[in-house]
Amino acid sequence: MSIEVGSKLQGKVTGITNFGAFVELPDGSTGLVHISEVADNYVKDINDHLKVGDQVEVKVLNVEKDGKIGLSIKKAKDRPEPERRHSHSQRPRQGRANDRNNNKPETFESKMARFLKDSEDRLSSLKRNTESKRGGRGARRG
Repeated sequence: MSIEVGSKLQGKVTGITNFGAFVELPDGSTGLVHISEVADNYVKDINDHLKVGDQVEVKVLNVEKDGKIGLSIKKAKDRPEPERRHSHSQRPRQGRANDRNNNKPETFESKMARFLKDSEDRLSSLKRNTESKRGGRGARRG
């Protein structure tokens, strides 16, 4: 059985390091799940998520010429459109309300226009709050 990029396989955790976990694949080869590919959230200690002997489903990310296999546990999980949900949570309220009402996908131009407007608003508010009319940030007080 050859290991192909993009395939999902069952494996067994054979070793844990501070940077990831080694997983034995069905054909006897071993791949590495980097600590950043263990879970969707930040993983400070991999031992909180995995232990030696665990059976895990992994997705093959890459196979190097020297035989190293890169694996991911978080990408092996089936989730409906995770990136779309994440981008909705980052939007300002006005954009979300408009999308709910007309259910049309937002164009690149409208996203860029909204981003520029938000950026200009934030910059002007930042400048207003950090610079006074009496000399700005570097003024001496005495």
